[in-house]
Parts: sequence; C-alpha cells; structure tokens
Amino acid sequence: MPGYGGVVPRRIHDYVDPRRFVAGTVGLPGERTFYLQASDSRSVTSVALEKAQVAMLADRLERLLAQMEVPDSAGRDDNEPLSLPLEEEFRVGALGIAALPDDGSGDRILIEAHALGEEEAAEPGDDDLDSADTLRVSLTMDAAAAFARRAKALVAAGRPPCPFCLQPLDPGGHICPRANGYRRQP
Repeated sequence: MPGYGGVVPRRIHDYVDPRRFVAGTVGLPGERTFYLQASDSRSVTSVALEKAQVAMLADRLERLLAQMEVPDSAGRDDNEPLSLPLEEEFRVGALGIAALPDDGSGDRILIEAHALGEEEAAEPGDDDLDSADTLRVSLTMDAAAAFARRAKALVAAGRPPCPFCLQPLDPGGHICPRANGYRRQP
C-alpha cells in the first residue's frame, strides 16, 4: 500500500523471543540460497542473504557471547527445515548486532537485517521511516547461542574450500587463481 507521495513506508518485522529464529537454505551446495527466518504464532518472515553474511553473523554472535562471558549452554537446537511456503520479504544488505541492557528478564541480543537498496540502514533499534526495511529480532542469550551453532553448521555443510585460494570447490574442481589458471581437482 503506497504511503504519502507514492512512497512505500519502511516495514519493520519485529520479533521478541520468536518461536523460531534460524538460518536455513534452499537448493543444493553450490546453488543454495541462504535465508534468515523468524516466526511466532502470528507470522513468518524470511529474508535472503549471502553465505558469507550467515558465517559472519554466527562468528560475531559467538564472539559477543564469549565477551559477555555467557556459558555455552547445551540447549535444544532447532534442526528443522525452514517453514513453508517460503516468501522472501527482501534481500539483506546490512546486518547489525547489539547487546541490550538487562531489562529485568536477563541480558538480550538484538539482531537486525536491513534490506539491500538505496535507503540507508538504520542504527540498531531506530524506527526512522526513511530507512531500509528491517527484520529485527530480540533473543535471549541461549537462543542466540543456538542460532549461532546452527548457522555455523549450515555454512560448514556446503562445498569445501580450496586449500590454496579458499574459494569453494566444485565437484569437478575449479580454476584456481593461486595455480596460474590451472584446474585444481578436489
């Protein structure tokens, strides 16, 4: 629905303690599309992003949790596939992570995924209507740790990296820039 002047207002998909917040893929290794998906009893929001963004998000979450001295819990991990039907809301251009102060319910982690586009990504927690569409998820420390474990496993399940250039290896090998254009076999 167009807003004033034919401009579509910013959409903020806000989840506090969602029923699920996971990274997942669709497709075969080498052709996979990566998604972040948040859901509660009312809605499911799926946003597409790059494998490197999922890896970076998992790594930064682990570092933030370690910095906050959060013990690694052995809670139940969500290993279920993405919820269907899968409807992409937007493609992620920027990610943000912030530790939220204790509000009486314990420390929390805020994760924001901002849409790729010409609009500027907002600062974490900003509701400026001129910024990019945003998926905003507030998680407990245990839920953030479970998300990071699943995301790291998801990234590791892809094609192995070339030991020389670190680019993903295709089943038939690849032309390795570190080997002066010769095809390296897996």
